[in-house]
Order: sequence, then structure tokens, then C-alpha cells
Amino acid sequence: MAGNYYLRGGDLLDKTFIPFAALQQAIFMARPNRFLVRCKLVDSSEVVEAHLADPGRLTELLLPGVILYVEHANNPNRKTKWSVILVKDNATGILVSVRSTLANQLAGQALQMQAISELSDWQFDRAEFTLGNSRLDFLLKNKIGEQKLVEVKSCTLVHNKVAMFPDAVTARGQKHVRELTNLQLNGDYSCAILFIVQRADAKFFRPADHIDPTFGQLLREAHKQGVLILAYKSIVTLSGIKLGGTLPLDLR
Repeated sequence: MAGNYYLRGGDLLDKTFIPFAALQQAIFMARPNRFLVRCKLVDSSEVVEAHLADPGRLTELLLPGVILYVEHANNPNRKTKWSVILVKDNATGILVSVRSTLANQLAGQALQMQAISELSDWQFDRAEFTLGNSRLDFLLKNKIGEQKLVEVKSCTLVHNKVAMFPDAVTARGQKHVRELTNLQLNGDYSCAILFIVQRADAKFFRPADHIDPTFGQLLREAHKQGVLILAYKSIVTLSGIKLGGTLPLDLR
């Protein structure tokens, strides 16, 4: 039966897809703050400011002169008229999505279709589930009424084909892992953490201990206490992004 679920999940992953609008190529110049990029449009040579919807450091990606792909914003009230969607990794040439919210959108699609093989026994119930003072990304239920909480993390850091999270110390991420571990131990919910790697070149996943050792320790403790840890890579093209399959974990 597990094999059937795996095949079904693999087939359904191809149906997860978020299209991009028409993208324009630009050259990265500077990052004045974590949500703003200054770049030069290749077609017109116009220097513009673009919104960057990824609070991570991205220091391995946003190097002077790297190629970006930006989307024009249709909202006339926006201060920035452009959004950064993709970065071409200078070292590998791979396209990397740098819109963090796409991780949750992809996960939502996959969970609704039961396309993630490790969670295929669970049905989507709702997104942004509030529990006490916390808001969890997704709530799932199974046929006997059990409930599972799923927290999604967007990952863009890959080195030597190893995906790692986080790319900066994350107090928020530490808090989420602690909360899920406690909920798992209390027994009212089972819990999962799903890392969506927004690029295709990763071969396996591990926590970035050299950046945030506390997060790594907490993730390993969560795994030890029964929290399900998953990582999925993505297939990224100029037309859109979809999930590309599960990644082995290194939680030693």
C-alpha cells in the first residue's frame, strides 16, 4: 500500500504548479534593505527598485552583476513597480525562486491533492490554523478524526547540492519548532515540518548548523520526539514553479 501511495503522490506532484507572469531580465546592483533590490532592466537599461519577498540573507545568491528575473506590478498604489521572482545562481546557473510565499502556496496545493506521499493518509482541513497565541500553516485530518499540524519553511540555501535551513539565525523558526515539539508531546496533535527548497539542484537536506546551531538542535529534538520532518525540492523555470520530489534528510 505504501508503494501505491508513493506512486500516486509522485504523479500528483506534477500537477502542483504556480505560473509566473511575464518576467523581465535584470542585473542585480544593490540591496538597500532586506525587502528592496536595486537592479537594471536588461532590455531598457533603466535602473529600478524592486520588492524582494524573502527576508533571508541570500548572500550566496545576491552577488553584484547576477541575473534576476522581475515581474511588473499592476497595482498603481505600490511604491515599487517591480517584484523580484527569480535569481540565477552565479555558481550553478540554476534558477532559484526568492518569493517566500510560494513555498506555502505549493505546499497548500500539494496537501489539498494529497500529493505528498508521506502525508497522503491525511486530508486538508484548513490553512492558517490558530491555536492559542500561535498560527500554524496547515491543519490536516485523517479518517478517524486525528489532527496533524504542518508548518512550512521556505529554503533557498544550497551548497554542494546540500539544501540547508536557515540562511540566518531565526528566532521565529526556533519558536515554531519548540511549539510543534510541545504539541507533539502533549498528544492532541501530531506535527510535521515541511521544508520547500525553491530550486532543483539539491540532493539532500540538513539544518544549517554553521549558521544557527540552536535551530539544528531543536529540529533534531523535534524529530526525536516524533515530529515528522520533510524536505521537498522544486522545479523552477521561467514559466512557473512546481514540486519536484522528496529529499533525503541528514539529521545526525
